[in-house]
Amino acid sequence: MKPKPFIPEICKGDEKYIRDQTTGLIWHRTVHRTLYADTDRSQVVYHSNYLRYFEFGRTSLMRDVAYPYREIEESGYVYPIIDLGITFYQSLYYDDLMYIHTRPVNLERVRLQFDYVITHAEKGHIICVGYTKHCAANSAGTPVAVDPKTVKLWQTFPNKR
Repeated sequence: MKPKPFIPEICKGDEKYIRDQTTGLIWHRTVHRTLYADTDRSQVVYHSNYLRYFEFGRTSLMRDVAYPYREIEESGYVYPIIDLGITFYQSLYYDDLMYIHTRPVNLERVRLQFDYVITHAEKGHIICVGYTKHCAANSAGTPVAVDPKTVKLWQTFPNKR
């Protein structure tokens, strides 16, 4: 199965944000290099590491919009993952450079979702696509409404760029 085309272009001169020329959607972009520890014996990145890459993309996005996870947790909120999905198209290998594209998408009263596209930074092809769904909870783990600052992020992304 081939992925849908994903053709990124830098958005308004800011390399942290790209516009997919095929859909017009704006994504946050961060760069990451695979580590030897991420690979199996054949130097292919082990599949579970892609979930760490999603987290790296998500936390980078939140940091770049001035709402890092540390601040979220200090405000009494946590956002555990309640569902996730990933579709693989190609492999990454030791020392490959990748772009992790992250976008906030669905927002409900107590749930939110991020979408991801990981591409090979030098070759440009899509490695995988995926999503994570999160539940808003207080520090005791009880579900609560999504905090106001996160709601504002969903309402303004990507209009602030």
